[in-house]
Amino acid sequence: MKIGYIQFNPVFGEKETNFHTVEKITKGVKADLLVLPELFATGYTFNSKIEAEQMSEKQGEETTNFLQDLSSSTRAILVGGFIEKINNKIFNAALVVNEKQVIGIYEKVHLFYKEKLWFEPGNRGFQVWKFQNWNLGVMICFDWIFPESCRSLSLQGADIIAHPANLVLPYCQRSMITRSLENRVFTITANRFGKEHRGQDNFSFSGGSQITDPSGNVLISAEKNETKVDIVDIDPSVAHNKQMNEYNNLFKDRRNQYYFL
Repeated sequence: MKIGYIQFNPVFGEKETNFHTVEKITKGVKADLLVLPELFATGYTFNSKIEAEQMSEKQGEETTNFLQDLSSSTRAILVGGFIEKINNKIFNAALVVNEKQVIGIYEKVHLFYKEKLWFEPGNRGFQVWKFQNWNLGVMICFDWIFPESCRSLSLQGADIIAHPANLVLPYCQRSMITRSLENRVFTITANRFGKEHRGQDNFSFSGGSQITDPSGNVLISAEKNETKVDIVDIDPSVAHNKQMNEYNNLFKDRRNQYYFL
């Protein structure tokens, strides 16, 4: 199957502009799975909860419709970040869609920095969606620093972990090599690049989107400051094999009684 990421520099608060940019750079692209950055339609650096609430959406509104249209043109399952509104609460979330339906929504479990002022922590937990020949898990950005995120998805059978991100710390790309290796899964980190200087915050996003295989090999990666769609061919069944050698199996060798939870 063909999997890929979309990396670009979103314009803060300009959903239609960001939709147009993604539409333009994906013209002619065909894939089975494409991952966009965290909060790709809105930008990231909010000055208040009210501002974040004003950009929030319910399932089935602008970003859902855009991703379903993009799924129709690319023939891909799409994973992309948005601000989810449920009653009077908002979440940093990711939609999983195809052209016909919303397959699922993941709400970010581990909030970073001032996200704790704007968003509710996710309460859906880590989920895996099963397709005909492969299984998909989703996490968002700062979830990477908690090994339990990838492990929880992998133990549920994820072959591929989609990882929409707005990375400002310099550690994630290297760490995702370990996350892929220790769980024997494919990971797709779709990061943004550019700067957002709003209020007291001045963020520089690191780009460097990448796809890593179950052996810890980086199959493809983007530069720090480039608009890019990258796609690679993989065999998701490779992630079914958790054997490190003839004697060691990463999951069967786990000794839960000695782990502190």
